[in-house]
Amino acid sequence: MNPSRRKFIAQLGTLSAGAGLADLAVASSDKLRFPEKAPASFTLSILQTTDVHCQIHAHDELFWEDGAAVFRKTGGYSNLKTFLDQERAKMDHSFLIDTGDMFQGSELSVKTTGEAMVPILNALDYDLYLPGNWEVVYYKKTMQHLLGSLTAPKVCANMYHDARDGNKGELIFPPYHIWTVNGVKIAFLGYTDHLVPLRQSPNYSKGIFYTKPEENLAHYVDILKNQEKCAFIALIAHIGLSQQIHLANLPACEGVDYILGGDTHERVRKPIQAKYAKVVEPGAFGSFVGKLELKIENGKVIGDSYELMEVDAAKYPESPEMKQLISQNEGPYLEDIQRVAGYSTIPLYRYFVIENTIDTMILDAISWQMPEVDIVLSNGFRFCPPRSTPDETGNIPITNGFIFDMLPVDSFIRTGKVSGKQLQDWLEKELHNVFAADASQRFGGWMIKFKGMELKFNAFGKNGKRVQSILVHGRPLDPKKVYQICACERDGDPDDMLCRIRGVKDTENTPFTLHNAMKNYLAENSPVTPTPPQSSIALDAPATLLTQVSGVDYEFR
Repeated sequence: MNPSRRKFIAQLGTLSAGAGLADLAVASSDKLRFPEKAPASFTLSILQTTDVHCQIHAHDELFWEDGAAVFRKTGGYSNLKTFLDQERAKMDHSFLIDTGDMFQGSELSVKTTGEAMVPILNALDYDLYLPGNWEVVYYKKTMQHLLGSLTAPKVCANMYHDARDGNKGELIFPPYHIWTVNGVKIAFLGYTDHLVPLRQSPNYSKGIFYTKPEENLAHYVDILKNQEKCAFIALIAHIGLSQQIHLANLPACEGVDYILGGDTHERVRKPIQAKYAKVVEPGAFGSFVGKLELKIENGKVIGDSYELMEVDAAKYPESPEMKQLISQNEGPYLEDIQRVAGYSTIPLYRYFVIENTIDTMILDAISWQMPEVDIVLSNGFRFCPPRSTPDETGNIPITNGFIFDMLPVDSFIRTGKVSGKQLQDWLEKELHNVFAADASQRFGGWMIKFKGMELKFNAFGKNGKRVQSILVHGRPLDPKKVYQICACERDGDPDDMLCRIRGVKDTENTPFTLHNAMKNYLAENSPVTPTPPQSSIALDAPATLLTQVSGVDYEFR
């Protein structure tokens, strides 16, 4: 027996014979202490960021106020650091999470394959991460390396190693994390978008097997409630607001208290109450932080309150330490990031569901580069913060860095041929992806964008019957006619697929990438004025529609 242990037992016997164990606590108070009684009442604070997309600097942000666009400077990791330090200093118990899309969206991230983001994220002292749909952009092995380099834990209950036999292997990340404060357990159960192999280029997620959240959600809720005895279950998700509301209405979600969501960049200011859980989502680009406060009494959550907090760059100046760290990481690439490629005379943004100035400029550039093509297509991406501040020229600079913000993946422009009927069928599918009445059938981003075609449709019409008219260069679409189209190449798509259109004939890559087309176009045409041309007109919704979500108490602003 260890000598010190024998001595302790001997002392214990002597003391217990004459003085009792109560006196032992006093006699040995320098070495043996009983735990202090936990307070009966206290408050916990959960802070959330999501979809920052590597926007490390304060940027112009669009707000919809009194029916008009208003721009203010928000975000920036140096400003966010100041914000978080100030807010967390006010809190007795705080827990900071990020729910995905941390490594895609800027030139710095692309040039360093995400490596430059790691020390920046670690310096923000996150407590937990969830991988988003774009974490796979540099492929599985790099995703694992980048997320593994973050010092905080990661969770995801529906990403598995692909066993390559049509079955799933082991989970890549733990399914949940438990935060314990004063003996009270708060659970965080993570889910990312199971549609990643369809939404992103298929090869990005090769080697990963995804499942729908509802396939194992009830199982983990049972574990967290009945085995781990958690007082509160937060489902942290990166599946989009519509899908998160749908999930919160499914019986599998019974027992979940909140869904802290991400992916669709929605700004939920008042929690959306679904059948089984409340749902929130805190915007994008580091412009906002969601704050959920839980009131605890006698081990139970007796109340909750939620606030969407704006990271106003004027109110929260840059943290000097974070500013220096960012400068060190960005320095070797800064000259190219800041190089001006051209100018716009109007603000550039990507917030409206149907048409936006950023996508109009991209379509104009590709069409200019590819004049022989009948129809140019562009995906309905959401990422890229606005740009509205002129420089000394009086126009808004479009830098190389901003081109990466708009188009982080510099894909080759790919051409092919389709029939008019293929185009119409495809448009019906794309419209359903955006406006499906059943939220579970909504898919990813905004409406597909195009040039050379004019569409009138009913956003809230019946599936397969939304299209009301299609013109190609002013003439009605001919179902039998063959049209030449172009769009960006996607890594891993079949040769006969282009922009999710199947059966495309004579597909081939051109010598031009998206960045080539944009820089060439701006060099010849700057300054540009990419006014949305109303190529897409919803007959039952405004051109300024800012969200896909309907049927609940929610407004984007």
